[in-house]
Amino acid sequence: MKFLLITLEYFPFKGGIANYYTNLAYHWPADERLFILNNNNHELLRRRGLFKWTKSISKLYHYIKKNKIDYVIVGHVLPLGIAMYLVSKILKTRYTVILHGMDFSYATRNSWKRIINKTILKSADKIIAANSYTAKLCSDFLKNYSKILVVNPGAKDFSNFNEELVEEIKIKNNLQNHQIIFSLGRLVKRKGFDYVIRSLKNILLKRPDSNILYLIAGRGPELEYLKKIAYENFGDNWEKYISFIGEISEAEKWALFSLSDIFIMPSRNINGDFEGFGIVYLEANLAKKPVIAGNSGGVSDVVENGVNGLLVDPENVDEISNAILYLLDNEEKRLKMGEWGRDRALLNFNWKKQVQNIYRFLNY
Repeated sequence: MKFLLITLEYFPFKGGIANYYTNLAYHWPADERLFILNNNNHELLRRRGLFKWTKSISKLYHYIKKNKIDYVIVGHVLPLGIAMYLVSKILKTRYTVILHGMDFSYATRNSWKRIINKTILKSADKIIAANSYTAKLCSDFLKNYSKILVVNPGAKDFSNFNEELVEEIKIKNNLQNHQIIFSLGRLVKRKGFDYVIRSLKNILLKRPDSNILYLIAGRGPELEYLKKIAYENFGDNWEKYISFIGEISEAEKWALFSLSDIFIMPSRNINGDFEGFGIVYLEANLAKKPVIAGNSGGVSDVVENGVNGLLVDPENVDEISNAILYLLDNEEKRLKMGEWGRDRALLNFNWKKQVQNIYRFLNY
């Protein structure tokens, strides 16, 4: 059987959705053909115009006909799902839609989108959700869970830390003799970095002699907002406790995991903008680091409270600061959570295993 994946986000794009589809293609069973149709060269969307997505209708129709595609995996319910729904009515080609979280949330924001979304999903052969939270939202929306399967993302294990780079970063950022709390992600409000900064003030009020240093890696539109929060809480002295280190390489990421004591990202739901999963939690666990995460969105699929990390109310500064102190004060528990997290990530979130689950579901 010939399968086709259509997606707007694919390597070399970065981000969770692109990572999901890139690994789906990479780990697809070797004896089955998976064609890829992405928008990297604007093959699916016009560069300009109100209805840019209409280009994908003819492209998809001719691609399926030319390559004799039997089954289509739709990477974005809107707008690609519209094109696939229309083409399926002509060619009778079956399709599955994969939902991640915000894509589904945005597709239900007004009455017209809800009607279109429901039509696409009800006509789909099957639905795959990247997390349990989105699966529940979709099930409630359709009043049907029978054709929905949850398949979480996987995470690639690292080989070895670059010890020279670890030492270089340690010296460059003056990390000696510090307890390191590390965050990595796009600098947007839902990631919760602002609440971590506020929680540090709580900790330092209790322990003025604390040697905590909070490292934040990543870029995004809220950098100045986060610096403002840092200044409001610590004044001119804020850089003593908080360091924004910008975008980092893959090697630098693993080096920083190595240097950190805790990974923290207490994501929250802001008007339907929520963390669908959070591969970075798995990566921290693979580096044997415990995580602190917000109990919102699809995060509970990846963070099991008390096992590989702690789940907190992402808008409760006291809960966040207490979780940080608990892990910093309990070295044995902290190390155990890191070890359990690594074992759990390798066992339950292996990409090859996850893709096999998708393949079996589509052929069921």
